[in-house]
Amino acid sequence: MKGLILAGGTGSRLWPLTVATSKQLIPVYDKPTIYYPLTTLINQGITSVAIISTQRDVLAMKNLLGSGSDFGIEIEYLVQDSPNGIAEAFLIAESFIDENPVTLILGDNIFSGINTESQELFDGAQIFLYEVSNPRDYGNAAIDASGKVTLLIEKPEIPLSPFAVTGMYRFDGRVSKFAATLKPSKRGELEIIDLLEIYLKADQLRAHKLPRGSVWLDTGTVEGLSSASEFVRVVQLRQGTMIGSPHLAAFNLGHVSDLEMQSFLKARNSEYAALLREQISRSRNLI
Repeated sequence: MKGLILAGGTGSRLWPLTVATSKQLIPVYDKPTIYYPLTTLINQGITSVAIISTQRDVLAMKNLLGSGSDFGIEIEYLVQDSPNGIAEAFLIAESFIDENPVTLILGDNIFSGINTESQELFDGAQIFLYEVSNPRDYGNAAIDASGKVTLLIEKPEIPLSPFAVTGMYRFDGRVSKFAATLKPSKRGELEIIDLLEIYLKADQLRAHKLPRGSVWLDTGTVEGLSSASEFVRVVQLRQGTMIGSPHLAAFNLGHVSDLEMQSFLKARNSEYAALLREQISRSRNLI
């Protein structure tokens, strides 16, 4: 399973915060936004990740994340010249995907408390649904008793269900070929919903409902960014549990050794580093 993080776009809804930097590099409490989707992928056992961003922001992301060695994974960087739609990610990353199953996550989405096991997909696609009070504001799906999607609608006047389609998707190795058949929508983009419709028509689109107690947050607006920061702050301070730390995820999965982590943290004295040391100490005591 390969992993993709789509971290492009202009971040216009966050202007002027995004004039000089990517919205995925803006902090959510104590860490850059992109740490959160990267942690989600690592927790799913994915060790090969490509980050797609603008020419301007790729260098900054490389400076932040490097080759991925700090997390025991491999990270590649790809350029999306302009925001031409989510589905374009599969054309840009076609060589990286190389007909392998792939999980795509939007770079401004935060997930917490979800099932971390990777599910290898070979014939189909999967969307992740989250129960919301305002499904009219999101992509909306109807599903049958077996979990297959029967209908998809973008921002419906009459919702099909209380479930929103989140910014995480899994596809089989045919996804780049299918994406190449898409035509731009009226707004000039290759739409993810059109790509999902191909699998839906083939009866190969399944849904996974995120469990109660899990969290899905979109940081693409000022309100969303503020709410996400407050959520992370409260949980970490009250429970002493880190959310969205790729370093901790890598350590817990054995991608990074105890000695490597000690060396990494040696000269770092931030609050993030202090909480990471505490979490690692707890992990040692549980072994």
